[in-house]
This record gives sequence, structure tokens and C-alpha cells, in this order.
Amino acid sequence: MALKAADEIISIEEYLEGELVSEIKHEYLGGTVHAMSGGRLRHNKASFNAAHHLENSLNGKPCNVFNSENKIRVVLPTDTRFYYPDAMVACGPTDDEALFFDDPVVIIEVLSPSTFRNDIGEKRDAYLTIPSLKVYLVIDPAKPLVKADRRKDRGGFANEVYQDLADVIPLPEIESELALADIYAGISLPEGE
Repeated sequence: MALKAADEIISIEEYLEGELVSEIKHEYLGGTVHAMSGGRLRHNKASFNAAHHLENSLNGKPCNVFNSENKIRVVLPTDTRFYYPDAMVACGPTDDEALFFDDPVVIIEVLSPSTFRNDIGEKRDAYLTIPSLKVYLVIDPAKPLVKADRRKDRGGFANEVYQDLADVIPLPEIESELALADIYAGISLPEGE
């Protein structure tokens, strides 16, 4: 994608067309694009582990896991945004030619030093406006710590924290669960974790 000047707004159509041919991914925030950097090994391993274990548990069920190559569109009252979460689960039929998802049920972000503030701030706030979203998981790849925002029956989201390798995150919304031991498999953790 040929990047325009920082103060130049591009259309959604220009963004989507550019992403099809770009060698790097960009997130789109109301007309501006932001290049994404690569993650560290522990980040990628945690993301892969979470997606892999969810994929195995959803085999034969109507929900599918998608990795960080797939975008989510968030339509806010003030602007439209496109993000590449580390993983997501969408349920129901999917269009194999789709360029983005509007209806994720579970979104997973793995923290990194460069995205920490966005993942727990701007992205979280945007994601929680998605009507289909049931659970937003934020994984800290440096220590056993997963924070969940789970949609409550009466509206809003409840916060949950999982920080023991023996913990299992229930995901009845997709008829699954995710064990911290599986997320952190093969990742070097600080002593005593």
C-alpha cells in the first residue's frame, strides 16, 4: 500500500484495496492507516497456541477460528475502524471472499510493549461496541495472565482475571474452554510461574 501523508485521509475502499496488495498489514482508524509491526516469539507462540487449541475444540461445531491475517470492521458513531486481532472466533456461515468480519463472538489480543495501550484502551473500547462480541481476551505473553471482558445477560461486560497455569477459561458462548497451560505451552515463564 502506498502510504499517503500522515494528515491525508483515505477512503475505506482505498484502504481495503491497498491491503490486498500490501506486503505489510495496516490498521485503519477513521481514514488514517497505521502500519503493524511484527511480534516477538513469545507473542506469536501465545497467539498460535490459543488459536490452535480453540480450533481443535471447535472441530465439527458452527464456529471457526481465524488468525491475525483477518480483519474486523468496527463501525462507531464517529468513524469506521479495521483491526487485525491476534485471533478471533466467528460463528455461522462465512464468505470465503470476505475482506473482513463484522460479527466476531470471541476476540483475542496478545499484549506486546508497542501495542499494550491500544489493546487495553482504544481497541478494547471499540471491540466492546460490537453487538455479536461475547468475550474479549487479552493475554500477557510474559507471565500467566489473561484478562477477559465477558458480556453480561443484562448488558455491559464483566471483568475476569485468570493467572494460574491451572486455570481454565470457560467459553460456553462457543461451547469450548481455553486452559492457560495450553496458551503458555512452550513459552519460558519467570521462575515460580
